[in-house]
Amino acid sequence: MVKPGGPFKTPPSRTLDSTFDALTPLTVSRRSHIPAFEVMRITDEIAKRRAAGHDVVSLCAGEPSARPAPGTLKPAGYTGPLGTMPLREAIAGHYLDWYGTEVDPGRVAVTTGSSGAFQLVFLAAFDPGDRVALVSPGYPAYRNILTALGVEVVEIPTGSATRYQPTPALLDAAVAEHGELAGLVIASPANPTGTMLRREELTELADWCRTHRVRLISDEIYHGITFPDPGSPDPRGISALSLDSEAIVINSFSKYWGMTGWRLGWAILPEELIAPMEALASNFALSPPAPAQELALTAFTPESYAERDAVVAGFARARALILDAAPQLAWGEAAPSDGAFYYYSELGPQLERFESSTAYAQALLEHANVAVVPGNDFDPVAGSRAVRLSYAAGESAVAEALERVIRFQNAG
Repeated sequence: MVKPGGPFKTPPSRTLDSTFDALTPLTVSRRSHIPAFEVMRITDEIAKRRAAGHDVVSLCAGEPSARPAPGTLKPAGYTGPLGTMPLREAIAGHYLDWYGTEVDPGRVAVTTGSSGAFQLVFLAAFDPGDRVALVSPGYPAYRNILTALGVEVVEIPTGSATRYQPTPALLDAAVAEHGELAGLVIASPANPTGTMLRREELTELADWCRTHRVRLISDEIYHGITFPDPGSPDPRGISALSLDSEAIVINSFSKYWGMTGWRLGWAILPEELIAPMEALASNFALSPPAPAQELALTAFTPESYAERDAVVAGFARARALILDAAPQLAWGEAAPSDGAFYYYSELGPQLERFESSTAYAQALLEHANVAVVPGNDFDPVAGSRAVRLSYAAGESAVAEALERVIRFQNAG
Protein backbone atom coordinates (compact mmCIF):
# COMPACT_ATOMS: atom_id res chain seq x y z
CA MET A 1 0.00 0.00 0.00
CA VAL A 2 2.25 2.78 -1.29
CA LYS A 3 0.95 6.31 -1.07
CA PRO A 4 2.52 9.35 -2.71
CA GLY A 5 3.50 12.43 -0.83
CA GLY A 6 5.13 10.86 2.21
CA PRO A 7 7.03 12.96 4.72
CA PHE A 8 10.35 12.58 2.89
CA LYS A 9 11.17 14.03 -0.53
CA THR A 10 14.21 13.30 -2.64
CA PRO A 11 16.89 15.87 -1.78
CA PRO A 12 18.48 17.85 -4.58
CA SER A 13 21.58 16.22 -6.00
CA ARG A 14 24.94 17.63 -4.97
CA THR A 15 27.67 17.83 -7.60
CA LEU A 16 31.24 19.00 -7.45
CA ASP A 17 31.77 22.27 -9.25
CA SER A 18 33.95 25.31 -8.95
CA THR A 19 31.82 26.71 -6.15
CA PHE A 20 31.99 23.56 -4.00
CA ASP A 21 33.54 24.21 -0.61
CA ALA A 22 35.39 21.14 0.64
CA LEU A 23 35.00 22.43 4.19
CA THR A 24 31.19 22.52 4.04
CA PRO A 25 29.88 20.25 6.85
CA LEU A 26 28.25 17.03 5.73
CA THR A 27 24.54 16.80 6.50
CA VAL A 28 22.63 14.18 8.50
CA SER A 29 19.53 12.39 7.28
CA ARG A 30 16.14 13.92 7.81
CA ARG A 31 14.86 10.55 9.04
CA SER A 32 17.18 10.90 12.05
CA HIS A 33 15.43 14.08 13.18
CA ILE A 34 13.38 12.36 15.86
CA PRO A 35 13.32 13.02 19.60
CA ALA A 36 15.63 11.02 21.83
CA PHE A 37 13.90 8.74 24.32
CA GLU A 38 13.62 10.92 27.43
CA VAL A 39 13.65 7.95 29.80
CA MET A 40 17.14 6.98 28.67
CA ARG A 41 18.39 10.57 29.03
CA ILE A 42 17.08 10.69 32.60
CA THR A 43 18.66 7.28 33.27
CA ASP A 44 22.02 8.76 32.26
CA GLU A 45 21.46 11.75 34.55
CA ILE A 46 20.62 9.42 37.45
CA ALA A 47 23.91 7.58 36.91
CA LYS A 48 25.82 10.86 37.03
CA ARG A 49 24.09 11.95 40.25
CA ARG A 50 24.77 8.59 41.90
CA ALA A 51 28.41 8.79 40.84
CA ALA A 52 28.54 12.19 42.55
CA GLY A 53 27.32 10.63 45.80
CA HIS A 54 23.57 11.35 45.67
CA ASP A 55 21.19 8.67 46.98
CA VAL A 56 18.76 8.67 44.05
CA VAL A 57 15.60 6.53 44.09
CA SER A 58 14.58 5.92 40.50
CA LEU A 59 10.96 5.42 39.49
CA CYS A 60 12.06 6.09 35.95
CA ALA A 61 12.89 3.12 33.73
CA GLY A 62 10.57 0.20 33.07
CA GLU A 63 13.20 -2.29 34.18
CA PRO A 64 12.51 -4.97 36.79
CA SER A 65 15.11 -4.93 39.55
CA ALA A 66 14.70 -8.70 40.07
CA ARG A 67 16.58 -10.46 37.29
CA PRO A 68 17.20 -14.13 36.53
CA ALA A 69 20.57 -15.69 37.31
CA PRO A 70 22.56 -16.07 34.08
CA GLY A 71 23.90 -19.55 34.77
CA THR A 72 26.86 -20.76 32.74
CA LEU A 73 26.84 -19.76 29.07
CA LYS A 74 28.81 -21.63 26.44
CA PRO A 75 30.57 -19.95 23.50
CA ALA A 76 28.11 -19.49 20.66
CA GLY A 77 28.12 -18.43 17.02
CA TYR A 78 25.45 -17.16 14.69
CA THR A 79 22.02 -18.77 14.68
CA GLY A 80 19.38 -18.57 11.97
CA PRO A 81 18.10 -15.04 11.20
CA LEU A 82 14.82 -15.77 12.99
CA GLY A 83 16.39 -17.60 15.94
CA THR A 84 16.99 -21.22 16.89
CA MET A 85 14.19 -23.67 16.22
CA PRO A 86 14.19 -24.98 19.84
CA LEU A 87 13.51 -21.45 21.12
CA ARG A 88 10.87 -20.78 18.45
CA GLU A 89 9.18 -24.03 19.46
CA ALA A 90 9.34 -23.06 23.13
CA ILE A 91 7.73 -19.70 22.39
CA ALA A 92 4.96 -21.43 20.42
CA GLY A 93 4.41 -23.73 23.39
CA HIS A 94 4.10 -20.68 25.64
CA TYR A 95 1.08 -19.51 23.62
CA LEU A 96 -0.58 -22.88 24.02
CA ASP A 97 0.11 -22.92 27.77
CA TRP A 98 -0.99 -19.36 28.52
CA TYR A 99 -3.69 -18.67 25.94
CA GLY A 100 -4.73 -22.04 24.56
CA THR A 101 -3.69 -20.82 21.10
CA GLU A 102 -1.75 -23.04 18.70
CA VAL A 103 1.09 -21.28 16.88
CA ASP A 104 3.25 -22.76 14.14
CA PRO A 105 6.88 -22.29 15.30
CA GLY A 106 7.69 -21.28 11.73
CA ARG A 107 5.69 -18.09 12.32
CA VAL A 108 7.86 -17.13 15.31
CA ALA A 109 10.67 -14.66 14.62
CA VAL A 110 13.15 -14.19 17.47
CA THR A 111 14.58 -10.66 17.43
CA THR A 112 17.09 -8.40 19.14
CA GLY A 113 14.67 -7.18 21.78
CA SER A 114 11.11 -6.09 21.03
CA SER A 115 12.69 -2.91 19.61
CA GLY A 116 14.27 -5.04 16.89
CA ALA A 117 10.92 -6.69 16.29
CA PHE A 118 9.18 -3.35 15.80
CA GLN A 119 11.82 -2.12 13.38
CA LEU A 120 11.70 -5.26 11.25
CA VAL A 121 7.91 -5.61 11.38
CA PHE A 122 7.38 -1.98 10.39
CA LEU A 123 9.85 -2.38 7.52
CA ALA A 124 8.19 -5.58 6.33
CA ALA A 125 4.60 -4.36 6.66
CA PHE A 126 4.61 -0.70 5.63
CA ASP A 127 5.93 1.54 2.87
CA PRO A 128 6.87 5.22 3.11
CA GLY A 129 3.70 7.29 3.03
CA ASP A 130 1.50 4.60 4.60
CA ARG A 131 -0.54 5.75 7.61
CA VAL A 132 -0.36 3.92 10.91
CA ALA A 133 -2.50 4.82 13.92
CA LEU A 134 -1.27 4.98 17.52
CA VAL A 135 -2.91 6.16 20.71
CA SER A 136 -1.68 9.09 22.75
CA PRO A 137 -0.43 8.85 25.47
CA GLY A 138 1.62 5.93 24.22
CA TYR A 139 5.09 4.47 23.93
CA PRO A 140 7.19 7.03 22.01
CA ALA A 141 9.38 4.54 20.15
CA TYR A 142 6.41 3.42 18.02
CA ARG A 143 6.02 6.96 16.73
CA ASN A 144 9.72 7.63 16.33
CA ILE A 145 10.59 4.38 14.52
CA LEU A 146 7.68 4.79 12.11
CA THR A 147 8.59 8.43 11.48
CA ALA A 148 12.22 7.51 10.78
CA LEU A 149 10.98 4.97 8.22
CA GLY A 150 8.90 7.59 6.42
CA VAL A 151 5.55 6.25 7.64
CA GLU A 152 2.87 8.83 8.49
CA VAL A 153 1.87 8.50 12.13
CA VAL A 154 -1.77 9.21 12.98
CA GLU A 155 -2.01 9.87 16.71
CA ILE A 156 -5.37 9.24 18.37
CA PRO A 157 -5.84 11.28 21.56
CA THR A 158 -7.37 9.20 24.35
CA GLY A 159 -8.43 9.76 27.93
CA SER A 160 -10.39 8.30 30.79
CA ALA A 161 -13.59 8.02 28.70
CA THR A 162 -12.04 5.14 26.71
CA ARG A 163 -9.59 4.12 29.44
CA TYR A 164 -6.73 5.49 27.33
CA GLN A 165 -7.32 2.86 24.62
CA PRO A 166 -8.55 3.15 21.01
CA THR A 167 -12.10 2.34 19.92
CA PRO A 168 -13.69 1.70 16.52
CA ALA A 169 -15.37 5.11 16.76
CA LEU A 170 -12.03 6.83 17.31
CA LEU A 171 -10.56 4.90 14.37
CA ASP A 172 -13.48 5.93 12.14
CA ALA A 173 -12.86 9.55 13.10
CA ALA A 174 -9.14 9.18 12.35
CA VAL A 175 -9.88 7.80 8.88
CA ALA A 176 -12.35 10.60 8.21
CA GLU A 177 -9.74 13.20 9.14
CA HIS A 178 -6.52 11.67 7.81
CA GLY A 179 -7.51 9.07 5.23
CA GLU A 180 -7.12 5.32 4.87
CA LEU A 181 -4.98 3.52 7.47
CA ALA A 182 -2.46 0.77 6.75
CA GLY A 183 -1.93 -0.27 10.35
CA LEU A 184 -2.92 0.07 13.99
CA VAL A 185 -0.53 -0.46 16.90
CA ILE A 186 -2.10 -1.33 20.26
CA ALA A 187 -0.65 -2.24 23.64
CA SER A 188 -2.41 -4.01 26.49
CA PRO A 189 -1.15 -3.49 29.17
CA ALA A 190 -0.01 -0.16 27.79
CA ASN A 191 2.98 2.04 28.46
CA PRO A 192 2.69 4.58 30.11
CA THR A 193 -0.87 4.13 31.38
CA GLY A 194 -0.91 0.45 32.34
CA THR A 195 -4.46 0.13 30.99
CA MET A 196 -5.71 -3.08 29.40
CA LEU A 197 -8.25 -3.91 26.74
CA ARG A 198 -11.12 -6.14 27.81
CA ARG A 199 -11.85 -9.15 25.61
CA GLU A 200 -14.90 -7.54 24.01
CA GLU A 201 -12.96 -4.34 23.32
CA LEU A 202 -10.05 -6.16 21.71
CA THR A 203 -12.50 -8.22 19.67
CA GLU A 204 -14.11 -5.04 18.33
CA LEU A 205 -10.72 -3.63 17.32
CA ALA A 206 -9.70 -6.89 15.63
CA ASP A 207 -13.00 -6.97 13.73
CA TRP A 208 -12.57 -3.31 12.67
CA CYS A 209 -9.06 -3.99 11.37
CA ARG A 210 -10.19 -7.10 9.51
CA THR A 211 -13.10 -5.24 7.89
CA HIS A 212 -10.94 -2.27 6.85
CA ARG A 213 -7.93 -4.39 5.80
CA VAL A 214 -5.71 -2.74 8.38
CA ARG A 215 -2.77 -4.60 9.89
CA LEU A 216 -3.24 -5.07 13.63
CA ILE A 217 0.04 -5.01 15.59
CA SER A 218 -0.35 -5.96 19.24
CA ASP A 219 2.42 -5.10 21.71
CA GLU A 220 2.08 -7.73 24.45
CA ILE A 221 5.40 -7.11 26.18
CA TYR A 222 3.74 -6.61 29.60
CA HIS A 223 1.61 -9.76 29.52
CA GLY A 224 1.88 -11.59 32.81
CA ILE A 225 2.42 -8.35 34.73
CA THR A 226 -1.26 -7.85 35.45
CA PHE A 227 -3.42 -7.26 38.48
CA PRO A 228 -6.73 -8.96 37.66
CA ASP A 229 -9.83 -9.18 39.77
CA PRO A 230 -10.41 -12.59 41.38
CA GLY A 231 -11.89 -15.02 38.87
CA SER A 232 -10.82 -13.01 35.82
CA PRO A 233 -11.07 -15.17 32.65
CA ASP A 234 -7.88 -13.62 31.23
CA PRO A 235 -5.57 -13.13 34.22
CA ARG A 236 -2.37 -12.70 32.19
CA GLY A 237 -3.84 -10.63 29.35
CA ILE A 238 -5.54 -11.48 26.05
CA SER A 239 -3.35 -12.24 23.06
CA ALA A 240 -4.60 -10.75 19.82
CA LEU A 241 -3.69 -14.09 18.22
CA SER A 242 -6.56 -15.75 20.05
CA LEU A 243 -8.96 -13.39 18.24
CA ASP A 244 -7.27 -12.91 14.87
CA SER A 245 -4.76 -15.39 13.46
CA GLU A 246 -3.49 -12.67 11.08
CA ALA A 247 -2.58 -10.22 13.84
CA ILE A 248 1.09 -9.44 14.39
CA VAL A 249 2.05 -9.98 18.01
CA ILE A 250 5.26 -8.64 19.54
CA ASN A 251 6.67 -9.63 22.92
CA SER A 252 9.95 -9.78 24.78
CA PHE A 253 11.87 -11.41 27.61
CA SER A 254 12.58 -7.97 29.10
CA LYS A 255 9.60 -7.28 31.33
CA TYR A 256 7.90 -10.38 32.78
CA TRP A 257 11.18 -12.33 32.73
CA GLY A 258 13.34 -9.32 33.71
CA MET A 259 15.93 -9.92 30.96
CA THR A 260 16.23 -6.32 29.76
CA GLY A 261 19.96 -6.30 29.03
CA TRP A 262 19.90 -9.60 27.13
CA ARG A 263 18.08 -7.88 24.24
CA LEU A 264 15.80 -10.69 23.14
CA GLY A 265 12.24 -10.47 21.87
CA TRP A 266 9.99 -12.06 19.29
CA ALA A 267 7.21 -11.49 16.78
CA ILE A 268 4.44 -13.84 15.68
CA LEU A 269 3.89 -13.19 11.97
CA PRO A 270 1.24 -13.92 9.35
CA GLU A 271 2.47 -16.21 6.59
CA GLU A 272 3.09 -13.48 4.01
CA LEU A 273 5.54 -11.63 6.28
CA ILE A 274 7.78 -14.57 7.22
CA ALA A 275 10.04 -14.48 4.15
CA PRO A 276 10.33 -10.63 4.11
CA MET A 277 11.11 -10.64 7.83
CA GLU A 278 13.79 -13.29 7.37
CA ALA A 279 15.38 -11.34 4.53
CA LEU A 280 15.42 -8.13 6.55
CA ALA A 281 16.69 -9.83 9.71
CA SER A 282 19.51 -11.59 7.87
CA ASN A 283 20.77 -8.23 6.62
CA PHE A 284 20.08 -6.01 9.61
CA ALA A 285 21.15 -8.20 12.52
CA LEU A 286 22.36 -11.51 10.98
CA SER A 287 20.93 -13.34 13.98
CA PRO A 288 19.56 -12.62 17.47
CA PRO A 289 22.09 -12.90 20.33
CA ALA A 290 22.96 -16.59 20.66
CA PRO A 291 23.84 -16.60 24.42
CA ALA A 292 20.54 -14.86 25.20
CA GLN A 293 18.65 -17.46 23.20
CA GLU A 294 20.34 -20.23 25.18
CA LEU A 295 19.31 -18.63 28.47
CA ALA A 296 15.78 -17.95 27.22
CA LEU A 297 15.17 -21.68 26.76
CA THR A 298 14.91 -21.90 30.56
CA ALA A 299 12.21 -19.21 30.71
CA PHE A 300 9.26 -21.49 30.00
CA THR A 301 9.64 -23.95 32.87
CA PRO A 302 7.19 -24.22 35.79
CA GLU A 303 10.00 -23.09 38.10
CA SER A 304 10.67 -19.97 36.01
CA TYR A 305 6.97 -19.04 35.85
CA ALA A 306 6.66 -19.45 39.62
CA GLU A 307 9.74 -17.31 40.23
CA ARG A 308 8.52 -14.51 37.96
CA ASP A 309 4.97 -14.64 39.35
CA ALA A 310 6.48 -13.98 42.78
CA VAL A 311 8.16 -10.90 41.30
CA VAL A 312 4.81 -9.77 39.89
CA ALA A 313 3.30 -10.16 43.36
CA GLY A 314 5.95 -7.70 44.54
CA PHE A 315 4.91 -5.29 41.78
CA ALA A 316 1.33 -5.59 43.02
CA ARG A 317 2.39 -4.58 46.53
CA ALA A 318 4.36 -1.62 45.16
CA ARG A 319 1.34 -0.61 43.08
CA ALA A 320 -0.86 -0.75 46.17
CA LEU A 321 1.51 1.62 47.95
CA ILE A 322 1.09 4.21 45.18
CA LEU A 323 -2.69 3.83 45.02
CA ASP A 324 -2.93 4.15 48.81
CA ALA A 325 -0.73 7.26 48.72
CA ALA A 326 -2.73 8.93 45.92
CA PRO A 327 -4.80 11.11 48.32
CA GLN A 328 -1.59 12.44 49.91
CA LEU A 329 0.03 13.03 46.54
CA ALA A 330 -3.07 15.07 45.63
CA TRP A 331 -2.35 14.99 41.91
CA GLY A 332 -4.92 15.04 39.12
CA GLU A 333 -6.62 12.35 37.07
CA ALA A 334 -4.70 9.06 36.86
CA ALA A 335 -4.94 6.07 34.55
CA PRO A 336 -6.29 2.82 36.09
CA SER A 337 -2.94 0.93 35.97
CA ASP A 338 -4.46 -2.48 35.25
CA GLY A 339 -1.09 -3.98 34.40
CA ALA A 340 2.58 -3.33 33.58
CA PHE A 341 4.36 -1.42 36.36
CA TYR A 342 3.45 2.18 35.66
CA TYR A 343 1.36 4.88 37.29
CA TYR A 344 0.51 7.71 34.90
CA SER A 345 -1.13 10.76 36.37
CA GLU A 346 -1.75 14.42 35.72
CA LEU A 347 -0.09 16.62 38.32
CA GLY A 348 -3.17 18.70 39.08
CA PRO A 349 -2.45 21.34 41.76
CA GLN A 350 1.30 20.84 41.41
CA LEU A 351 1.11 22.63 38.08
CA GLU A 352 0.22 25.80 39.97
CA ARG A 353 3.67 25.62 41.55
CA PHE A 354 5.58 24.20 38.57
CA GLU A 355 4.86 25.32 35.04
CA SER A 356 5.16 21.82 33.57
CA SER A 357 5.76 18.18 34.39
CA THR A 358 9.32 18.62 33.14
CA ALA A 359 9.95 21.39 35.68
CA TYR A 360 8.32 19.30 38.41
CA ALA A 361 10.43 16.23 37.59
CA GLN A 362 13.64 18.26 37.49
CA ALA A 363 12.93 19.89 40.84
CA LEU A 364 12.01 16.53 42.38
CA LEU A 365 15.29 15.03 41.22
CA GLU A 366 17.38 17.99 42.39
CA HIS A 367 15.76 18.49 45.80
CA ALA A 368 14.43 15.04 46.75
CA ASN A 369 16.63 12.68 44.69
CA VAL A 370 13.61 10.95 43.19
CA ALA A 371 13.47 10.34 39.45
CA VAL A 372 10.15 10.24 37.58
CA VAL A 373 9.44 10.73 33.87
CA PRO A 374 7.61 13.78 32.48
CA GLY A 375 4.74 12.90 30.17
CA ASN A 376 6.01 14.78 27.10
CA ASP A 377 7.59 11.67 25.60
CA PHE A 378 4.30 9.78 25.76
CA ASP A 379 1.94 12.59 24.77
CA PRO A 380 3.37 15.55 22.80
CA VAL A 381 0.14 17.52 23.28
CA ALA A 382 -0.96 17.04 26.90
CA GLY A 383 2.06 15.27 28.38
CA SER A 384 3.41 18.46 29.90
CA ARG A 385 0.71 18.05 32.55
CA ALA A 386 1.50 14.45 33.54
CA VAL A 387 4.23 12.21 34.93
CA ARG A 388 4.90 8.48 34.84
CA LEU A 389 6.09 6.53 37.86
CA SER A 390 7.61 3.09 37.34
CA TYR A 391 7.31 0.71 40.27
CA ALA A 392 9.52 -1.89 38.59
CA ALA A 393 12.21 -1.05 41.15
CA GLY A 394 10.17 -2.84 43.82
CA GLU A 395 8.27 -2.25 47.03
CA SER A 396 11.02 -0.77 49.21
CA ALA A 397 12.18 1.69 46.55
CA VAL A 398 8.61 2.85 45.95
CA ALA A 399 7.94 3.29 49.68
CA GLU A 400 11.06 5.42 50.09
CA ALA A 401 10.30 7.46 46.96
CA LEU A 402 6.73 8.20 48.05
CA GLU A 403 7.91 9.48 51.42
CA ARG A 404 10.36 11.79 49.67
CA VAL A 405 7.80 13.02 47.13
CA ILE A 406 5.22 13.87 49.79
CA ARG A 407 7.85 15.56 51.94
CA PHE A 408 9.07 17.55 48.92
CA GLN A 409 5.56 18.72 48.05
CA ASN A 410 4.69 19.63 51.62
CA ALA A 411 7.92 21.62 51.99
CA GLY A 412 6.84 23.84 49.12
